[in-house]
Amino acid sequence: MVTDAPTVTMHIGELADKTCLSLRTIRHYDEIGLLKASGRTDGGFRIYTQDDLSRLMLIRRMKPLGFSLEEMMDLLRIIDTLQSGGPGSDNPSVREELGEFVVQAVERRKKLHEQLQMADEFLDLLRRQ
Repeated sequence: MVTDAPTVTMHIGELADKTCLSLRTIRHYDEIGLLKASGRTDGGFRIYTQDDLSRLMLIRRMKPLGFSLEEMMDLLRIIDTLQSGGPGSDNPSVREELGEFVVQAVERRKKLHEQLQMADEFLDLLRRQ
């Protein structure tokens, strides 16, 4: 007999600790539909799963690249479609949309790298004073 392992859940505070995001940010993401809690306790507290944590980590990684909340929602929709195996998951246009996000991420990372180089140059100038 095969039994499913119990789903490990966490409250919002633990999720905040694991992601280094504030409770306020996570609540905001819930309110706008970017990251919905997987459930609620009888007392109304949000409950999150490992999948929720993974989703939030993806969101957190998009923030430094300057993606807007709308862009984050679009990317999560694309990923959900591809992972579902359902309607649209084999649509080439969905893969194309994902490819556009990859191109944007590469460009934005390059810009961040250039900014970091300028910051290093600035620090070197200051240290030589």
